[in-house]
Amino acid sequence: MVGTAPAPVMRIRGLSRRYGPVQALRGIDLDLPPGQVHTLLGENGAGKSTLIKIMGGVVAPSGGTMELHGVPFAPATPGEAVARGVSVIFQELSLSPNLTVAENIFAGREPSRFGFLRRRQLMEQASALVARLGFSLDVGRPVREMRLAERQLVEIAKGLSRPASVVVMDEPTSSLSDHEAGQLFRIVERLREDGVAVVYISHRMDELMRVSDEITVMRDGARISTEARAATSVGRLIGQMVGRPVEDVYPRRPAPVPDRSPLLAVRGLSAPGLFREVSFEVAPGEVLGFFGLIGAGRSDVMKALFGQQPVSAGQILLDGDVVAPRHPLEAIRLGIGFVTENRKEEGLALHHGITRNIGAVRHAALRGAALPAAAAAERRTAREEASRLAVKAPHLDVPAAALSGGNQQKVVLAKWLAIRPRVLILDEPTRGIDVGAKVEIYRIIRDLAAAGTAVLLVSSELSEVLGLSDRVVVMHERTVAATLPNSGLTQEIVMNHAAGLQHGHAA
Repeated sequence: MVGTAPAPVMRIRGLSRRYGPVQALRGIDLDLPPGQVHTLLGENGAGKSTLIKIMGGVVAPSGGTMELHGVPFAPATPGEAVARGVSVIFQELSLSPNLTVAENIFAGREPSRFGFLRRRQLMEQASALVARLGFSLDVGRPVREMRLAERQLVEIAKGLSRPASVVVMDEPTSSLSDHEAGQLFRIVERLREDGVAVVYISHRMDELMRVSDEITVMRDGARISTEARAATSVGRLIGQMVGRPVEDVYPRRPAPVPDRSPLLAVRGLSAPGLFREVSFEVAPGEVLGFFGLIGAGRSDVMKALFGQQPVSAGQILLDGDVVAPRHPLEAIRLGIGFVTENRKEEGLALHHGITRNIGAVRHAALRGAALPAAAAAERRTAREEASRLAVKAPHLDVPAAALSGGNQQKVVLAKWLAIRPRVLILDEPTRGIDVGAKVEIYRIIRDLAAAGTAVLLVSSELSEVLGLSDRVVVMHERTVAATLPNSGLTQEIVMNHAAGLQHGHAA
C-alpha cells in the first residue's frame, strides 16, 4: 500500500540486562528500519555498549526479545550473530597485532585448498575489499606496525567483510581525522542505499547530525527519547543526554596576552621517516592545537618531545635552555606530561586500581622514594583528582580494566594533572568520551591554560581543535604546513593546508 512504512529489519522489545545489583539496561524498545541510520547517544554508562553486546551475541539479555526479519533473534555467540547477518564493529579493537591486515580481516575465513592457506587469494580478496571501501591500507603489513587510526580502519574493514542486514558501528571515527571520517560516511551512505539498517554510536555531535536519520538518547540504561534528526538539535540532545542544560560545549578563550615569551620552542626537529624540519613554539597559558591527516606525523612529534622517539636533528628548548629528553622519566622531571592516544596499551596499568594509576607518574618522578605517609597522600591525591574529573566508580580500588572507556581516559588525564606539569601534551584526549565528559575535560584544559600550563592539543576532531586552540599547527606529509591564528579560522582553511592544497600563511 502506498505510504506504508517498511517493516523493520530488527525489532527490539523490553530488552533489559542486570549485572548483579546493577541494572545496566531497562526495558529498551527499538525499531531499525531498512536503509536508515539510527544513532545511539548517551554518556558512558548509559547502556549503549550493553545493548549492542546483546545484539552482537556477546552477552545474553536478562529479559525482553529481539526479532530479525520477523523471526526471533537470540544469538548465543558473536559467530551466530554474524551468521544471521548482524555485524558489530566495536570501539575497542580486537585485532591480532602479529597478523597482517589481510589475515585479520579474514581471520577464521581464510581461503584454503586441501587444508593449505591460499595466500595469494587472501591478499587479492583483502586488497579488493579495502579498495572498495576507499581505505589506503597495505594488506600485507603486520598490524603491530600500524598507528591507532590505521588499526581502526582495519577493524572497520573486518566488520564489513561479510554481508549483513544490520551493521553496528561503535565510535568508528574516534581515531580518524575529519578527512578519513568522510570516507566512512560514504560507506555508510552505500549501506543505506543497499537497504542495510545501520546502528551508529558517536560522541561527535556534528558527525551524528550529519549521518543520522533517527537518534535515540539513552540515560542510566533507559531510552529517554527517539527523534528524527531533522526534528531535534544539538542543544536539545545534550540536555536530554546529561539530564541538565549545557550552555556552551567549548569554554570561552580568554583574550590573548601580547608578547608572551615561549615556554617551549621546537626548532627544525627531524626523525627519519617520521617527521622533518618541525618548528613551533608555545607560551605559558596557551593552547596550541595540532591537526593533520593520518600519517602526518603529529603523534610522532609528541613522542619525541616526551623522550619516546629519538631525533636526528633540531632542538627542543624549555625556558630558552636546550633540553634533550631521551626517556619519558627525563621529560617528566623537566615538567612535560603526555596523555597518550592509546590509553589501554600505553596510558594505564589495566589490572591496577584507580589510586595506583593516578599516582603512577608522581611515584615514578620521585624515583619511588619512600615518603612519610606516602600511601595516604597518594590516596588523597587520587580522591581529589577522581572527584575533579567526575570519574564514575564505586571505589578507588576498582581495576582500570573494569571502567568504561570514558572513565579510563579520565584516569589517564588525572594522573598527569596530579603532578601539575608545565607543558602538557594531549594526544586525542577525548577519544571515545561522551559529550558530558568532553565538556568537563574542555573546561579543565582551559583552566590548566589559565593557570599557566602550556598545552599541546593533538586531535583528529577539527571542531575540537578550533574550539579549544589559540593557534593551530597544521601538518602535511610529516612537516609543518602552516601555523595559523585561530581568529577567523575555518575548517575549510585548515583542511586545505592539511591536504596540501594551500601553502604559506604562517603565524
